Amino acid sequence: MPFLGVKILTCLHENPLMPHLTLSTVFYLSLATILWAGNAIAGRVLVGSISPITLSAARWGLAALMLLPLGWRVFKPGSDLWRNKARFLVLGLLGVGSYNVLLYLALQTSTAINVTLIGASMPIWMLFIGAVFYQVRPTLLQLVGAVISLVGVTIVLSRGEPTTLLTMQLVMGDLLIMIATILWAFYSWMISRPGASSEKQWPWAEFLMAQVMIGFLWTMLFDGMEIATGNAFIHLNYWTGALILFVAIGPSLIAYRCWGLGVNGAGPTVAAFFANLIPLFTALLSAAMLGDPPKIFHGLAFLLIAGGIIISSVRRGQQ
Repeated sequence: MPFLGVKILTCLHENPLMPHLTLSTVFYLSLATILWAGNAIAGRVLVGSISPITLSAARWGLAALMLLPLGWRVFKPGSDLWRNKARFLVLGLLGVGSYNVLLYLALQTSTAINVTLIGASMPIWMLFIGAVFYQVRPTLLQLVGAVISLVGVTIVLSRGEPTTLLTMQLVMGDLLIMIATILWAFYSWMISRPGASSEKQWPWAEFLMAQVMIGFLWTMLFDGMEIATGNAFIHLNYWTGALILFVAIGPSLIAYRCWGLGVNGAGPTVAAFFANLIPLFTALLSAAMLGDPPKIFHGLAFLLIAGGIIISSVRRGQQ
């Protein structure tokens, strides 16, 4: 599987029928997916050590503190943030607040591999949202590739037994990550569109600072509910502290910055198919760290998802 992943990235760069992606864009999108795979692993490891919404609050609180020296100017009275606060309230909710809360809640009942594979339905939602809300019509090959990817997601949802789809009951975590994926698709379209909420119009640190801080405030609201219901807890030690610090730096600051650069370089649709590489990295990390190696049906699902990436990318010109 790792060789297949490398081959996909090479083809995306070299094949003249595919979107023209610079090496830097490929790097940004790939690094973001690797770090988010690590986030899924870390979130699974931390189950029982810290409650999910408290973990998200700690993650984004630390991220905001680390980013503050670079992005503090966004909070000045004359900043464009205040003139566009409604849009940034939505960006912070979709990309930072609700998505990450739902992710960590999903990991309470679903495995890291299943969470990332279900997230592979993102291209379907990205194409749908682009067509309905942004008047960007998908190509036939994009639709075919998205359906193939969705078949891969169906295989993992059925645990490799398609006949069980008639009687299967979804784990709550599977449903939560599906909702999170839809919200992330909206977020990606918002940051790729020209205008006040586009990263191209802002200094990168200030653009990210606005999202992180507003997302942190949303998360604190959700964490207040977790505390009020008596479900909040944290058991700190060196290991859990290191993992929380990792998710605050890698999957938060670095990955979000890379994703913004990648989406603006390749477009939200192509970036969504790159996100389908997350299951590959998650499976490899799971095998190494959690003792939870991928099954045969995970491999089949990944092959279908990878095929969807290639087919959807075979087109002349970039969307």
